[in-house]
Amino acid sequence: MKLNTRIIIHIMGLLLLCNGSFMLLAALASGIYKDGVTMDIMLAAIVTMLFGMMAMFYTRGHKKEVKRKEGYIVVTFGWVVMSLSGMLPYLFSGSIPSITDAFFETMSGYTTTGASILDDIEALPEGILLWRSLTHWIGGMGIIVLAIAILPLLGIGGMQLFAAEAPGPGGDKLHPRITDTAKRLWLIYVGYTVLETFLLKFAGMSFFDAINHSLATMSTGGFSTKNASVAFWNDQPLIQYIIALFMFLAGSNFVLSYFALTGKVQRILKDEEFKYYLGFIVVFTIIAALGVYFRADVPISDFHPMVLGKVESTVRHTLFQVIAVITTTGFVTADFTSWTPFLTVFFFGLMFLGGSAGSTAGGIKVMRHLLIIKNGILEFKRTLHPNALIPVRYNQKTVTEHIVYNVIAFFVLYMLLFIIGSLVLGFLGLDFISAVGGSASSLGNVGPALGSLNPVSNYNGLPAAGKWWCAFLMLLGRLELFTVLIVLTPYFWRKT
Repeated sequence: MKLNTRIIIHIMGLLLLCNGSFMLLAALASGIYKDGVTMDIMLAAIVTMLFGMMAMFYTRGHKKEVKRKEGYIVVTFGWVVMSLSGMLPYLFSGSIPSITDAFFETMSGYTTTGASILDDIEALPEGILLWRSLTHWIGGMGIIVLAIAILPLLGIGGMQLFAAEAPGPGGDKLHPRITDTAKRLWLIYVGYTVLETFLLKFAGMSFFDAINHSLATMSTGGFSTKNASVAFWNDQPLIQYIIALFMFLAGSNFVLSYFALTGKVQRILKDEEFKYYLGFIVVFTIIAALGVYFRADVPISDFHPMVLGKVESTVRHTLFQVIAVITTTGFVTADFTSWTPFLTVFFFGLMFLGGSAGSTAGGIKVMRHLLIIKNGILEFKRTLHPNALIPVRYNQKTVTEHIVYNVIAFFVLYMLLFIIGSLVLGFLGLDFISAVGGSASSLGNVGPALGSLNPVSNYNGLPAAGKWWCAFLMLLGRLELFTVLIVLTPYFWRKT
């Protein structure tokens, strides 16, 4: 079967046009704040859009059909092309002069990882800060989902792209047509972003900080406009509670948000993944809070009288950090690696949990953990009753063996890649704690890690090869392993 390269190039051109359009927003902000880099960002936008128009012009009259193989290529290379073009504002403005550093920061943005190489974020021009946050927001719901909503205008179907963007369980649809699904998801995504912006502004943030943190929250990214991240507002608990709430929403299945907005609350209450997702956050927050309250030293807000102050501060910090790590947002209110050794290991474990399927969060996802645990428990029954047919059930429905095998394969592959990732970082000179932390954080799109990559540090100290390797792990994690790895196999490129 011949590969339809013209449609691939055409869609790449479309993605570049979209990317350039968002750069124009950053250029507009730069002009408003007169930060001195307006023309640099404008030039980056023009170059990006010019290449996009050339690609689309060259492939006009293409065959308007996207098969599964083309879908995987578009998704994988689409993220790479977006990252390569997305680093132009950094390079042209001189904010990040190194190609390696600029690519790392951009890939971290689009994959919503939130790991940064910047030592002084607050020194960056406003236009660059907004562009940095926009890379999160674009990548959060998926640049491909955005393309799905636009492709029908060009007469191209998008189902193949959706299959490549979201492999595995969790394919609930809001509408029979995939394009309508994409549009509804984007409306919810935009609506949440706008609402959070207004709430943060009301709570005391500047409008610029509010919009940037909303873009980073809803994408579960974690880029902040402050060097101290959200810890900058430790004396304003309301701001941190608002961000925690929207991190929770961003880490839950967006289909459930649609049900809530349409009055179908029972669908949410019956959803097994959501109940465990909420339960995990509550239980893990209690465990962390007890550890912090009795064993660790954390900042005590003077927002309340002394006794209530320590309780409130403890609950707020632990709740915020548990949600931030589980949803892979990576915002920081305190250095959780400095609390106790137990809590350091505890939060390291949470990096492997992930949010809900159908959310903007990274990681393994709660649904996969549930299916693996359920299947593991049922193996005891199957051992006692070898001839019985005992299927795994999820949301009171039987899960096919194909999905169970897929989830197990994903988990094994994920852990294998984590080990390989750690070995490579160790080979490049990182100590054991930093290597395993950096690998887990990059693959899970978390951001903050352990050791020299802890929440109050950054990734600038990594050798150049380490930054490229972590960027690759981010891409693997964001596209859920198979999408990228299948493109790297010789079998994929054989003519069938």
